[in-house]
Amino acid sequence: MLVLAVVVVAVTVFALRDRVSLRDEYCEADVGGTRAQVDPEQARWSSLMAAMAQARGLPPRATTIAIATAFQESKIRNIDYGDRDSVGLFQQRPSQGWGSVEQIMDPVYSIGAFYDGLVEVDGYEDLEITVAAQEVQRSAFPEAYAQHEPYARALASSLRGFSPAAFSCQVEPTGGGSLEDLEDDLATAFGRVETAAEAGTLTVTVPTGGEPESRSALAWSYAHYLVANASRLGLGSVDVDGRTWTAEESADGWQGEAVQGSEPPSTVTVTLG
Repeated sequence: MLVLAVVVVAVTVFALRDRVSLRDEYCEADVGGTRAQVDPEQARWSSLMAAMAQARGLPPRATTIAIATAFQESKIRNIDYGDRDSVGLFQQRPSQGWGSVEQIMDPVYSIGAFYDGLVEVDGYEDLEITVAAQEVQRSAFPEAYAQHEPYARALASSLRGFSPAAFSCQVEPTGGGSLEDLEDDLATAFGRVETAAEAGTLTVTVPTGGEPESRSALAWSYAHYLVANASRLGLGSVDVDGRTWTAEESADGWQGEAVQGSEPPSTVTVTLG
């Protein structure tokens, strides 16, 4: 009798986007056997949550909580409707003191407001998502937040740079980007960022100091943010640590091999499409 041994590798795929063809634009985080697929809008706001948490010095857990909460509340979309007077990514309510409708509909404001509330929760880093999110949101269905934790964690780990080359997007090359717009966008997301622009290329400098792991993670957080917003910003390529992502070959993800035994990457280079 011939016995065949079959090894099955389990990969959990969470598709947050609507069903689309392979030629449509989408992004994916692939971390530890969990693949989280998002559409361009969801990628934009998830990457902004990661960047703003980075700028505030918050741990990746804060990003996981924010992404999971936003998916439960709005499917990570900046919507102008909701239950009663709820609007925006987190369905924050003007009547509950979150700000005006105009303010809440500004994702930078609403994400900042969410983090302002989260850091006031004692020990939120060690709390279950249902507990931490509920302390901020006061939802009628707090248990619903937990179901979004696996893909929120994959997105947070990659977008915060702790899983290098784990986040990529398939896009249609568009071109038409502006270095000035790109610099402004990075500054809005990350705060102070040292950049140098020349002939359609922007070089982002990774600050020195701190632990090598943290510097490497910051470099990859810049790189993954740029890829997440490549279509919107008209980017052609992103280079970091020996790896390259290009809009033309975006279906192939990151190409190249990481530089072994070297210092953490000191720059991230991005070209317009």
